[in-house]
Amino acid sequence: MLIIISSPSGAGKTSLCKKLLEIDKTIKPSISVTTREPRKNEINGEDYIFVTKNDFNLKIESNEFLEYATVFNNKYGTLISSTNLLLNKKFDVLFDIDWQGTQQLSQNNDNILTIFILPPNKQEIEKRLRERESKNSENTDIIKERMSKFEDELSHWKEYDYVVTNDNFDKCISEIIDIISAERKKRSRQTSLFDTIRDLTS
Repeated sequence: MLIIISSPSGAGKTSLCKKLLEIDKTIKPSISVTTREPRKNEINGEDYIFVTKNDFNLKIESNEFLEYATVFNNKYGTLISSTNLLLNKKFDVLFDIDWQGTQQLSQNNDNILTIFILPPNKQEIEKRLRERESKNSENTDIIKERMSKFEDELSHWKEYDYVVTNDNFDKCISEIIDIISAERKKRSRQTSLFDTIRDLTS
């Protein structure tokens, strides 16, 4: 299935996604294509696929994206080819994307799980963004822009299947794992059930 984790900027979704991938090896990340500049600790092809705006637009024209969106003046997109490759290998695919991408994916896919991460409070968001600024040289204007859009991002929480508050990292990741485990047990997702029931009744 497609697993989407979204949140307002600074709520911790990227850290949660990285931890989830460490814990559950049956989940693989969708690596987004982006036009933004890489941060100091980011590796091309692992964290994101970094491209020029022209290259990104060419991929749009070629219908290569499953979804794409503009976030804080940068474009982000998910390639159809890489997603299908992982699904065909029987992996669940994890998306660290915003509400725009979630809306697009939800329109075209039934086998999807969406989780929205809430911060404990607005002050914590600003604190985390300032910590990110010091680590990645993000300027004050970017932080102000992210904070100005906080309430708009937050308003999309009701479009998601589940909402989890990240007031404690370990507790939050545990709740996400429980949600995924329960979703996998849904009858519609257990494709081998007919064979299992047939064997039990034969």
